[in-house]
Amino acid sequence: MRRFDDEDLTGAEFRECDLSGARMVGVVMQDAVIDGLVTRLMVNGVEVMGYVEAELDRRHPVRLLLRSDDPDDLRRGWRQLCDDWEATAERVRAMPEDSEHRSVDGEWSMVETLRHLVFVHDSWFRRCVLGLTEPFTAMGLGPPSVMEQEGIGLDPAARPSLDEVLAVRDRQASEVETWLAGVTPYQLARTAPVPDDGRWPPYAAGRTVRQCLGTVLDEEWAHHGFCARDLDTLASSDP
Repeated sequence: MRRFDDEDLTGAEFRECDLSGARMVGVVMQDAVIDGLVTRLMVNGVEVMGYVEAELDRRHPVRLLLRSDDPDDLRRGWRQLCDDWEATAERVRAMPEDSEHRSVDGEWSMVETLRHLVFVHDSWFRRCVLGLTEPFTAMGLGPPSVMEQEGIGLDPAARPSLDEVLAVRDRQASEVETWLAGVTPYQLARTAPVPDDGRWPPYAAGRTVRQCLGTVLDEEWAHHGFCARDLDTLASSDP
């Protein structure tokens, strides 16, 4: 455990850090931003995540559909996610040239975000939900440790255009939509047929089909929000 006493951390950035169990006592925290997997967050003796989650649901009702175990809700939620991404693709096409490749505050660009979701689909839908063992789509963007592995199909040097990534995304979206059209509650509750070949994601074994699908849906929703946020920043900064 590291302890910080009387330190000036003004403007500090913690990226991909595990702060589980962290205690901040007597701190000054003004205009701070926390973005990530946060549960049971106590602020001045009040557990605040229930309020945060309720507000997110109010702002984004699709979250209720994405958490549902009802196939009809999941189909509606998936369709809305696809519509949101389609609208965002049209938005970036109307922005200054190469906006889709521009990064904000060190985050992924829109194209990089979409490439990551290509990887998420291959990982959590094709492998975990469908049980397939095909190589990953070359343009997919995963964690550095996965990108460095040989023989899994990923190309670290890939630099696809927006149209090239969207073409793959369209095929993947159709694959999910077709599967959702016939899925039943029983199938969702079954243990996912995760291949036992040691490839990503190694911690998926034992999860249900619904849980693996949930990772796909959560990633789609969260990364769309990140992308829209960064496009807002780019739009406000362009003359």
